[in-house]
Amino acid sequence: MSEREEAAQSSALREIIAHASDHSSPDTVIGRALQAVRVHLGLQVAYVSEFVGDDSVFRVVDAPGLEHLAKAGNVHSLDDVYCRHILAGRLPELIPDTAAEPIAMAMPITAAVPIGAHVSVPIRLSDGRTYGMFCCLGPVANPSLNPRDLGMMRAFADLAAFEVERDLGDREEAAAARAAIEAVMAGDRMEIHYQPIFSLSQGRAVGYEALARIQAEPYRSPDHWFNQASLVGMGEAFELFAIERALQGLSQLPDHAYLSVNASPAVAISAELPAILRRAPLNRVVLEVTEHDRVSDIETLLDRLAPLRADGLKIAVDDAGSGYSCLQQIVHMRPDLVKLDRFLIEDIQHDPGRRALAAGLMMFARDTGSRLIAEGVEREDELAVLRALGIDLIQGYLLGRPQPLAAIRDAATELRTAG
Repeated sequence: MSEREEAAQSSALREIIAHASDHSSPDTVIGRALQAVRVHLGLQVAYVSEFVGDDSVFRVVDAPGLEHLAKAGNVHSLDDVYCRHILAGRLPELIPDTAAEPIAMAMPITAAVPIGAHVSVPIRLSDGRTYGMFCCLGPVANPSLNPRDLGMMRAFADLAAFEVERDLGDREEAAAARAAIEAVMAGDRMEIHYQPIFSLSQGRAVGYEALARIQAEPYRSPDHWFNQASLVGMGEAFELFAIERALQGLSQLPDHAYLSVNASPAVAISAELPAILRRAPLNRVVLEVTEHDRVSDIETLLDRLAPLRADGLKIAVDDAGSGYSCLQQIVHMRPDLVKLDRFLIEDIQHDPGRRALAAGLMMFARDTGSRLIAEGVEREDELAVLRALGIDLIQGYLLGRPQPLAAIRDAATELRTAG
């Protein structure tokens, strides 16, 4: 190999290794590797295969203009391809001319493709398993192929092994996460706690927010579970399951109180939600649309919720003042309730800016027929400021922590007995 060719090989290898750490998807990294080595070797088809049982499955392919011969997803019996012979040493990894190899010439695939030149090395994982092959081939013999080219193929195969192993690890983690979430949904591992929402003017809880608590080891916060469910494609199903569980407790809450359940924008427009909500008296249900995610299509959201609202469902915008929350969104949604985020409540007694924003939202609520709920209230001096601003609905540890349904029932029984 000439110095120019060696420099080109080294440059190509450095480029691919650099891309391996750019957090691109494994297919992108391996695809670039296949293209680089195919062009360098002057061959027409390059692919990475995976051994699945007795088959070789093409996972990533670079064969411009020859997609009819090789494309991702193609499956070949290991009896029909070179792989087993190469792994057993009956065929060499480097074949500049298949006509010089009797075993290759005896195989129907050699003439059918056709294969004139072939270079293939195993992709070995860190645990010793052979994942599949890193392969390049062309229709005619290529006598220029040499041991240095084989060394380059092995370097790229090592890179492919790294990417494959990372992808397999991600898939195993996702499978474990899905299994854990399915176990929560199949068993009795989700408990709903209910946090009271107090009316200062009435002196009692007028509503409760349903909050999921997951009873599984090791302990992880509810946010972690819902985020994990979203990452593995089970976010909507997990949210709907939590809403359904929460609504089962509504009949045991005080008759004058409503129940507030949380939903992301995606769940709020889902086809499954209306049937779940209609199992409860809608005039006692509030749907909190969280604003951690932007509502990308407010009109669709309003259209989907309109029949439910007509039958009594109330809508709340959650976490107003944080995340993607914005007045424009609140104006379009015209919610019945606007929940002020803890960010606005914390230190409000010392911060004129927070007080001004809360006062402005209070005026906005009055003018639009909404009501404000201050959530996350933990201090008496915070409560005093909110009372002075005219905010009547309060939620937070100061007045009540989330509790199991049984604790709320017991407290209500004690209150009736004392009365």
